[in-house]
Amino acid sequence: MKLRWLAGYGPAFVLGVTILAFWELYVRSGQISAEVLPTPIAIVRALIDHWDVISVHTLQTLLETVLGMAAATVFGLLLAITLEISRWSRRAIYPVLVISQTIPIIALAPLLLLWFGIDLGPKVFVVALYCFFPIAVACADGLADAEPELINLLRSMRASRWQILWLVRLPGAMPSFFSGLRIAATYGVTGAIFGEYVGAYQGLGIYMQLSFNSHAIVLVFAAILVTAALSLLLFGLVSLIERIALPWYHGSAIRRL
Repeated sequence: MKLRWLAGYGPAFVLGVTILAFWELYVRSGQISAEVLPTPIAIVRALIDHWDVISVHTLQTLLETVLGMAAATVFGLLLAITLEISRWSRRAIYPVLVISQTIPIIALAPLLLLWFGIDLGPKVFVVALYCFFPIAVACADGLADAEPELINLLRSMRASRWQILWLVRLPGAMPSFFSGLRIAATYGVTGAIFGEYVGAYQGLGIYMQLSFNSHAIVLVFAAILVTAALSLLLFGLVSLIERIALPWYHGSAIRRL
């Protein structure tokens, strides 16, 4: 197990440490001002010193992200099931779903805040917009790619469309669903930060903006570090839930390796 972990994550760990060491030495050499590009050590120190404030903003961003992801998951699953049940709906809605992703959220978010204010709701909606598409598309494709042999077997036993959906299509779509959910986990934090950047009372996005306006660049980097940690935390949590929910899938994947 340890050897497999080292083989999988060892190169990335070494590369990360190398980049951080080069960054630290480059700034310390005086090639660039530490006020413009703080060293990694200075960023960690600033994070520790200001954690009492940063933690409050972090919890707000985490709340927005979790609520937005939950909403996107519910509506994404419902839409995917609708697309699978009705071929007409798939032909009508799927292209519109794809085209909707061409609308820049950077232009839509200020309008949402203008219409609904800068409370929690608009930020949750922005996160849901970021997360909805990968979840819905991944689940819809997973439902459509169910094993035809199992479907034909249930049809020969006179199973209804709902029974086929529940017994074959939904279980078979779960790996694809979790793949979309992992992507959404990384998108969600970005969506929350962006919504806060446009307008908010609390959150890492508004904290970054206020820190930048105060020329406290080291605090901007500290907030960025927390943002990255949140994304990794949510990604890892989704992966853990997947392993618990789908042991049969990961067991077969390990055997294939």
